[in-house]
Amino acid sequence: MNFLKNTTLCYIERGTGYLMLHRTKKKNDENEGKWIGVGGKCEEGESPDDCVRREVFEETGLRPAHWRFRGVVTFVSDTWEGEYMYLFTASGFSGEARACDEGELAWVEKADLPRLPMWAGDAIFLRLLSEDAPFFSLKLVYRGEALAQAVLNGQPLAL
Repeated sequence: MNFLKNTTLCYIERGTGYLMLHRTKKKNDENEGKWIGVGGKCEEGESPDDCVRREVFEETGLRPAHWRFRGVVTFVSDTWEGEYMYLFTASGFSGEARACDEGELAWVEKADLPRLPMWAGDAIFLRLLSEDAPFFSLKLVYRGEALAQAVLNGQPLAL
């Protein structure tokens, strides 16, 4: 039986923007060249809350505050290892941002996000976040880099 890895992803808000990571530095990176939030793999014994706090600090130097657990995204791919991603937003933070060894950090206006290179499925959950949707389960199936299927709370979405 194959098990999916567990990860977290957090969109830290400041004003009308999110802190985004342009993935440009990591070797063999499935997210190479794309813009994503910050986060990473859960370690043994960590809860999603533990992981998001640790990963945000490791990647940014910031400590998230006032975070909300927004949904679970299941990624299935014919190319990359599958994963369960625990999705968060944080409306506050403390600390000073520092350079990230996985790419460039930048504050990006939410209205500008659709113009950035990102996974097609990310646009779906970013829309759900912008609509302040209730907690959700989203399954995204990729064939290579193409989104082949999206299922929100058990209902297929038109692509």
